[in-house]
Amino acid sequence: MAKRAVFIGREALTDGRLTRSELARWYQPLFRGVYMPKDATVTLWDRAKAAWLATGRQAVITGVAASGLYGANWVDPNTTIELISPRHARPQPGLVVRQESIAPDEVTTVSGIPVVVRARAAFDLGRHLRRGEAVARLDALMRNQVFSSEDVLVLAKRYPGVRGLKRLADVLPLVDGGAASPQETRLRLLYIDAGLPCPTTQVPVLKGWEAVRILDLGWEQFRVGSEYDGDVHRTSRRAYVKDLRARSKVESLGWAVDHVIKEDRDAEIIGRARRLLLARGWRP
Repeated sequence: MAKRAVFIGREALTDGRLTRSELARWYQPLFRGVYMPKDATVTLWDRAKAAWLATGRQAVITGVAASGLYGANWVDPNTTIELISPRHARPQPGLVVRQESIAPDEVTTVSGIPVVVRARAAFDLGRHLRRGEAVARLDALMRNQVFSSEDVLVLAKRYPGVRGLKRLADVLPLVDGGAASPQETRLRLLYIDAGLPCPTTQVPVLKGWEAVRILDLGWEQFRVGSEYDGDVHRTSRRAYVKDLRARSKVESLGWAVDHVIKEDRDAEIIGRARRLLLARGWRP
């Protein structure tokens, strides 16, 4: 057996590649009846292939796992694998199979595994996830693999009666591939839902033609920015010092920037941004 092989145990026993004793001793089950070597680190690709094999090679990977296979960030290798299958599959931990319609032009292969095309992945993410998580997942997919909202809407017309279309219609206009993290997505939605102007992502602060800083979010008209300060400021002294120096440059160029940390309450974040915008001339 290949060192990283993912395989159906029954097939390996039938064709004589392994004995039952060898299968039990050297291989770990990923899903029911599907195995890989015990000494291998299990990746998202391994689990996606195992899920496909567990459905008898009849399903197509979709959802969060599909976005991860396309290279989207923030996908845990142990995430639940979602598939679309023409037939019913027995439920098991870590695996969700949906019996939904899917056309041939909505399927491709990624590293040998059948996966929905990007527009169909976006279509499914926007319908099946809650609003905040859906936008964050779609932001991450858009940032890594640009997809067309028009193509997603074509699918909505193709399947007019499917579950979640209202949610998709709410989510799709909010997608912004400029968001560099789920926290930035959450922050952007927080401002929008509070009635503040929609901020731009990845805003350059310019000194002449030089960008001295790229802000996470900002309202360029008012020279107001917002940044989410993650754990790097706590764990890396070098990054912290570099950031402080950049902040001074930004302020000297006439920008007011609010720095958000995870301990901040939503009301505090909204209040600070509102005060900065009002002070710079914004009127509700």
